[in-house]
Amino acid sequence: MMSPEEETPSAGGEGDGDSGHVLLQALKSSSTRKQGCDPFAQTQRSKLQHRRARINQQINKEMRMRAGAENLFSESISVPMIPLGLKETKELDLLVPLKDFISEHYGEESILFEKEIKEFMELRQAMRTPSRNEAGLELLMEYYNQLYFLDSRFFPPTKSLGVFFHWYDSLTGVPSHQRALAFEKGSVLFNIGALHTQIGARQDRASLPGLNQAIDAFQKAAGAFNYLKENFSNAPSLDMSAASLNMLVRLMVAQVQECVFEKMTLLRAQHDFLTWLQLAQEAARVEDVYSLVHQTMTQAHVKDYVPFSWTTMVHVKSEHFKALSHYFAAVALCDCPGKAHLKKAIMKHEEAMRIHGLCKILRKMDILQEVLSFAHKRSLSKYSEIDHEEDFFETGDAPDIHPKTHQKPEIKSPNFSQVKVTDLFHRLGPLSVFSAKNKWYPARRVHLMRGENGFGFTLRGDSPVLIAGVIPGGCAAEAGLKEGDYIISVNGKDCRWSKHAEADKKAAAMSSGSGMLKSNKENSRKSLMNSKSASTLLVWSKKSKRSKKSTYGVPFTAVGDNEAMY
Repeated sequence: MMSPEEETPSAGGEGDGDSGHVLLQALKSSSTRKQGCDPFAQTQRSKLQHRRARINQQINKEMRMRAGAENLFSESISVPMIPLGLKETKELDLLVPLKDFISEHYGEESILFEKEIKEFMELRQAMRTPSRNEAGLELLMEYYNQLYFLDSRFFPPTKSLGVFFHWYDSLTGVPSHQRALAFEKGSVLFNIGALHTQIGARQDRASLPGLNQAIDAFQKAAGAFNYLKENFSNAPSLDMSAASLNMLVRLMVAQVQECVFEKMTLLRAQHDFLTWLQLAQEAARVEDVYSLVHQTMTQAHVKDYVPFSWTTMVHVKSEHFKALSHYFAAVALCDCPGKAHLKKAIMKHEEAMRIHGLCKILRKMDILQEVLSFAHKRSLSKYSEIDHEEDFFETGDAPDIHPKTHQKPEIKSPNFSQVKVTDLFHRLGPLSVFSAKNKWYPARRVHLMRGENGFGFTLRGDSPVLIAGVIPGGCAAEAGLKEGDYIISVNGKDCRWSKHAEADKKAAAMSSGSGMLKSNKENSRKSLMNSKSASTLLVWSKKSKRSKKSTYGVPFTAVGDNEAMY
């Protein structure tokens, strides 16, 4: 089960639109104080000035008593990030459909593969509730990689397996289902990205290792969502639509950029002009990317779907970091232009607080409220140091800060090879040959008796070895062996994975009358009477038509370097 901090409920709502969604962070529950009002309303100037005067007095008193403790506090607290809840899915029983396919398509005894089928179903059951850590990511990746093998083994391009994959939207909880395995793959890939967001949001961003881990997690989340957007289409659920995925990629990039800003704040060793200017540009960059996310969230097909708490949080961060960019610019300048930037910073701080007060979910977040309130007080205090005159609204307007970052976010695509898996159904044979896309005739047993000139066929290739040529009128031809047949067993021993050298040994053993080969070719089984001097072949061939220029049409006398004649 997920803990309350880790889980995003799947039901949405109207009004605030966020009653069922949480932003991952350790929250307090004491204060629900509403923040701010519109600082741009001309009729409220006197009230604002009176309020600022009282706040300035309180700030001056606190700063004298605490001797800079507020600055220490500001460095040790992080604004909450936005994680995604995982998509949920129903249980799925694949035992009967896979057994039927094994029997019909591969001609095997399906009961012999029940262990593999149950193992796959247990893996799927486990991936429904992954742990919220690296082990959970490995589990999801392992299942995703197994889906590649399942797709190749059991999902032919022109036929359905007859099962439905049911998944629920991660934000609304609306169920969707499809027969296509691509929906299963896409949903698992979405959960890989969502789990990265939860891991990133749980990091202690007050430390450098925590920040680096958060950056890595959000970049991998962006890569998973971007890969999903580029490789999967026509998803039946809104959370996997192109518009939603584009929004999620931008949101993850913005959260990476925020972590980069926090990293620079943590690493700054000097308090000179250049350092403050770099912080101002980094904050402006964060504001820039969050503004883009907010624009994306308010577009058609997205605004009615995205939780109101997300849209509000992104808007708050956009205003908050714009305020910080002007604050750091003001600290760098420390003169009249700095005063103009402080004015802009204070107004943006109050706008962020006003927007924050519109969402009841965010109002319950004391940590976010404290961050906004402290940043606002810090700007007011700095402004009071520059000028105590009542000329707040006479100061000229400050220009925007040019956004610039020293670490550009990287969209890291999923590394599927990182988790090594073994095909659960490898006993069916090499995937390049024994796959759902290849149509086969039923297996048949062929008994051979060695003649004066041998058996009259050549072998070629590895895993499995195939009959490259058959001498007309020879023993192999009379027994019904044909070029293009794949040898799948000799004397009851599986040969699907046999190399050419191994097949040579078995063919030599056949020469002494102890060999048996299996191959699939025609709809009827052909057999000769057993004899001590006879060998039996069971061959398997594709139904597809052969071209006259096929490699199997090489004259029997033209034995290649990788062929052996018997």
